[in-house]
This record gives sequence, C-alpha cells and structure tokens, in this order.
Amino acid sequence: MTYLILFLEFLKIGAFTFGGGYAMIPFIQETVTKHQWLSTQELVNFIAISESTPGAFAVNISTYIGSQVGGFFGALCATTGVVLPAFLIILIIAKIYDKFKSSKTVKGAMFGLKSTVVGLIAAAVVSIAIEVFFTNGFTQQVFLSSTFWFSLITFAIMLFLLLYKKISPILIVCLSATLGIIAGYTGIIA
Repeated sequence: MTYLILFLEFLKIGAFTFGGGYAMIPFIQETVTKHQWLSTQELVNFIAISESTPGAFAVNISTYIGSQVGGFFGALCATTGVVLPAFLIILIIAKIYDKFKSSKTVKGAMFGLKSTVVGLIAAAVVSIAIEVFFTNGFTQQVFLSSTFWFSLITFAIMLFLLLYKKISPILIVCLSATLGIIAGYTGIIA
C-alpha cells in the first residue's frame, strides 16, 4: 500500500506543479508532512542534497523521499509518479504546440503560470528559511547566532556571484559546501 501511496502522491505533485522542481517544494512539504514520512529538518536536508547532486531536482527529491519511505521500490514508485505526468504532457504538447502557440488563450495561460511559479518559488524560499533559521520561533537568540550571520553573508555573496559575476551554479554549490565545511571545522557554526 505504501508504494501505491508514494506513486499516487508524486503523480499528483508531478501533474499539478508547473515551473520545475523548486515550484514543487511547497507541495512536497505538504505531502511529506501529511503522511509523516520525514521531519521538516530531514526534508530541508533532502532539498539541499537534491540540489547539490547531478540531475533534475524533481527526480532527485522524489527518489530520496521514496527511498527513505519504501527503499528501492519506494524510490522507483515516487520517481515514476513525479516523472510520468511531465513525460506525457510533453509528448502531447510536442504534437500540438505549433498549432496553438499564437493563441491568446495559450499566451494568457503561460503568463498566468509564470506568475504563479514565481510565487511558489518565493513561498518555498520563505518556508525553508524559516525552518533553517527560526526553528524555535523569531527570537533575539537567532540574530546573535554566528550560524545565522555566516549563512546570511554566504547567501549574499553567492547571490552576488550568481547575478553579477555570472559564476557557474556548479562552482557556487562547490564553493558553498567548502565554506560550510570550513565553518564547521573552525567552530563558526554549531
């Protein structure tokens, strides 16, 4: 029964999430919480791992969650569920897109979807930031923590490098991991 639930839940996530893996995060968080498959901290860790490993984020995160919940077959069911809708939709769109690409309805739908995707990604960022920095609520202690300031400065530097210096995201991930390791060994973060 677990395998069927994994497949159906990730099929739903794959079918109703537009905008890629980051837009899936709120849906994945809701599903994982509802079924109590992972703690919020474990989910945040899986998101970080999924982002840092090669491949599509949606495939990585569904595989990790499926594996955690149901081993190899759980991973297979979750991954198949999340990929199947996109695969089928792309097959259909590839066949009919040329006929409808100039349609006002299609253009309007695409405009609306783009706006929604930005909102979903923003919600995921806020949700993860709250989980990472404010696990015990918004207290003064958070702002006195070296971990908070180290993370905030690292975020600002990486954002600057990505936006203004056009450094490869691969290099950004490697640099961030290296800084985190150094901070862990030097005691900057606990």
